[in-house]
Amino acid sequence: MSTIEVFEPALCCSTGVCGPDVDQGLVNFSADMDWFRCQGGDIHRVNLASEPGAFAASEPARQFLQVAGSGGLPLVLVDGVTALTGRYPTRDELCAWAGQGAISTAAPVGISLLPLVDVTAPDARDDGGCCGGGGGCC
Repeated sequence: MSTIEVFEPALCCSTGVCGPDVDQGLVNFSADMDWFRCQGGDIHRVNLASEPGAFAASEPARQFLQVAGSGGLPLVLVDGVTALTGRYPTRDELCAWAGQGAISTAAPVGISLLPLVDVTAPDARDDGGCCGGGGGCC
């Protein structure tokens, strides 16, 4: 399995939930990264504010900063090779880089998923239930 390193700009927190504006991309990446780790993925996150030495120790990260500056971050390395710059990777990208293939949507063992109902289907509206055509509670 490949090693993925994400060199990110100086942030006060890794979740994106700080300050007056929430960075939804950062929130999504934090969740995807946690999920990826739970799947056995090898991913490391390096924040410029708290770990500047890691930037200096990584030749690709140091060269990237010299050329693009911190405004070009995040920088994503896969086995030391630049794979992505300027945005955070998606869950699909993490899986592809790690050689894990497509994402499994199956529930973990022992967990049952609830079925989804298409409320726009005629039979779903006409069943007389809460959201049915009879003016229920919805």
